Amino acid sequence: MTATTDRPTTDAVELLTVTIDGVEVQVPKGTLIIRAAERAGIQIPRFCDHPLLKPAGACRQCLVDVAMPDREGNVKPMPKPQTSCTMEVAPGMVVATQHTSDVADKAQHGIMEFLLINHPLDCPVCDKGGECPLQNQAMSNGRSATRFVDIKRTFPKPLKISTQILLDRDRCILCQRCTRFSDEIAGDPFIALQGRGGGAPGRERHALNGSQIGTFDSKVLGIADDEVPVVRAVDLTGPDGEAGVAGSLSSGPLGAAEMDSSGRPFASYFSGNTIQICPVGALTSASYRFRARPFDLVSTASVAEHDAGGSDIRVDHRRGTVVRRLAGNDPEVNEEWITDKDRFAFTWQSAPDRLTLPLVREEETGELVPTSWSEALDIAATALAAARADGGVGLLPGGRLTLEDSYAWSKFARVALGTNDIDHRSRVHSAEEAQFLAQHVAGRGLGVTFGDLERAGQVLLVGLEPEEESGTIFLRLRKGMLAGTVKVATIAPFATRGATKMRAQLVTAAPGTEPEVVDAVRAASSEPELAELAARLAAPGAVILVGERAAAVRGTLTAVVALAERTGARLAWVPRRAGEVGAVEAGLLPGLLPAGRQVADAGARIDAGAVWGVEQLPGQPGRDVTGILRAAREGALKALVVGGVEPLDLPDPALAREALAAVGFVLQLEVRRSEVTEHADVVLPVAPPAEKAGTFVSWEGRRRPFGQVLVSRSMSDRQVLQSLAAEMGVDLRVGDLTALHAELGELSGWEGARPGAPEVAPAALPAPGTGEAVLATWKLQLDSGRLQDGEPHLAGTAHRPVARVSAATAAGLGLAEGAPLTVTGPAGSVTLPVSITTMPEHVVWLPQNSPGSSVHAMLGAGAGAVVTLSAKEDR
Repeated sequence: MTATTDRPTTDAVELLTVTIDGVEVQVPKGTLIIRAAERAGIQIPRFCDHPLLKPAGACRQCLVDVAMPDREGNVKPMPKPQTSCTMEVAPGMVVATQHTSDVADKAQHGIMEFLLINHPLDCPVCDKGGECPLQNQAMSNGRSATRFVDIKRTFPKPLKISTQILLDRDRCILCQRCTRFSDEIAGDPFIALQGRGGGAPGRERHALNGSQIGTFDSKVLGIADDEVPVVRAVDLTGPDGEAGVAGSLSSGPLGAAEMDSSGRPFASYFSGNTIQICPVGALTSASYRFRARPFDLVSTASVAEHDAGGSDIRVDHRRGTVVRRLAGNDPEVNEEWITDKDRFAFTWQSAPDRLTLPLVREEETGELVPTSWSEALDIAATALAAARADGGVGLLPGGRLTLEDSYAWSKFARVALGTNDIDHRSRVHSAEEAQFLAQHVAGRGLGVTFGDLERAGQVLLVGLEPEEESGTIFLRLRKGMLAGTVKVATIAPFATRGATKMRAQLVTAAPGTEPEVVDAVRAASSEPELAELAARLAAPGAVILVGERAAAVRGTLTAVVALAERTGARLAWVPRRAGEVGAVEAGLLPGLLPAGRQVADAGARIDAGAVWGVEQLPGQPGRDVTGILRAAREGALKALVVGGVEPLDLPDPALAREALAAVGFVLQLEVRRSEVTEHADVVLPVAPPAEKAGTFVSWEGRRRPFGQVLVSRSMSDRQVLQSLAAEMGVDLRVGDLTALHAELGELSGWEGARPGAPEVAPAALPAPGTGEAVLATWKLQLDSGRLQDGEPHLAGTAHRPVARVSAATAAGLGLAEGAPLTVTGPAGSVTLPVSITTMPEHVVWLPQNSPGSSVHAMLGAGAGAVVTLSAKEDR
């Protein structure tokens, strides 16, 4: 009997033949025995082994009997069983697993008995119960009865690794999956193996602690100096139940920038993965602990809605309520990892301020009151029809829509309202960016992929911080860096934590100087580092990743396109929001129709109109977000239709508020009440991602369909717009998904004219004076965003907000590390602890939307603006 791999045999791959349980299997040289057995369909029990982690041989559960040919070719057994997760196959090797070898079977039984000696018998109350590898393998590869009669080792529990991650040390089998993940994948040393040996029962210790997993809590480890005062972290369990010491795995005191919002050492944006890969119930989630059991849950495959990565997830719900989300397994996208934001931030979809009924504003009281769908649609349709005839309507759908909903918004604007005044960009934007998106993103399909990044050779980041803005990209780049298949360079004002973990080359650029720096790379200047970077970008496979923040600096996208053309590097755009690429594809821009058709192109309008069943589409390119808001404030537009837009995200929140207050009619389509709701005349509730089916388009251009998780009466945006258009006498034909996708298929593959590359000259460089600095800012992954509401455990793990300045700038203000720094702009000020950072002088960095630092609203300024610095708050 012979089993072969489905991998093609090439000269580059040396295949070896081994025998496992009598089955001959051919595998590439370097394959582990446990992987070879999997290819032959033979299961070997294991705990520490994980296909995405390096071999460890920590649990010893995968012991097998191995025989090897000697120099004369005689196959002789090794003197004792070997760990199949660490040993590579060799020519002529003969392996006997527990299925055919009494030696291997006995060894595995012995290891299982050893693991269960101190393991508690608390399966009925353990979160892992019912889906626990230890439970399963204790039944399949363990003894039928225990011989252990002594006292089990116990620990006070749970230890709070962070506000989100809890550790029950009693259950830990020291497989080290969690520590290996944190070291090899995330690069965050937030958890480690400490101590040696098995320890002793009760509170006794002999020399060092027994081996245990945890953070460096000197009180827990029994090495705290009683004469030295310690700072105790709130809600951190110590050895006897008291508050524990706020320690870390790094030596020295912790600065504000190293702490999370709860006052603990910052752990990781990816810590939740350790819960999922833990083969026992040692690591648990504070939000899911004791909430459900696997047999209570209904599971549905889905796609994460928080960023443009399109991560595969599994959503588990119980009695109509989502209780947890897990990472799916998609080797081409997120492999088996997701960010903590994707894993834990889902409660916003069922928050108390969830909209469930249509609301209309009463003329007499000015209050929003619930009403029927028929009345709300009638009022909205009448008002929009009147506004269309008297100045027009502006549409702001936001960037979190599915492809299907984006398409419905695009068609509704052009067919029902006869306008191109539509823009999904609820963020900093520019005409230069709109041209860039039309040229490089719209209608391009699948482009650069995650796999391409991992093997790119060289990746240059411009206006993008992957760990904060797209965690899956960060993990892939770090994986490639560790494998030696990619080098990363970043154009930024300072080396962030994420850039450091990718060992990225920092090309320092103060805010506003990005076009100049990109041009210097393109010219392969006399600076050796830039010349070498330009040469690596010219090599096959190189990639330039540009983030949405590049739109904030005039001329940056122009310079990036020129660099890509000069070097031949592939160019990809990475937005933050999950619906941005799909919105561009669907035509949610004032100058674009679906699939990259230009509004100004008569042939493109005729082509789209033929699919939509209309003879004429509006031919004048519309206004962008800022233009729509200005026109609404000044009375040029008579109505606004607003989707998932938060004024705080816009570059000018004050303008948004003024426009919403001044315009004649505001229709809102939203999941929850928001600041826009206070100005809305009619509010139509729409379904969140868990209550509808749809498709997100990732930054790669990859379509990521997902199914409906919960049974719901809520309608998606497309269904609401279909009904609203019907009230206006228009059939949008977007109510049926099959018909909608057929239209999208007809519109795809546009080969007509596209705009040329943007040619925008850089703006004058900012010139800060004495006591002033240029502002740098971007959003952190965990911040004050509304899609993180309702999850206090996750919020506690966010970076503590700080203001970053150089040592020279801090010294000029007389500030030491951690002292309060006040940054003042046209609208007000922000005061945060200072973090002294290696960065250009006269530059200050603030988190864009974190607690106490809503930059656009509180300062009235954005990236590149000149702001004032002071050592104390201005009165």
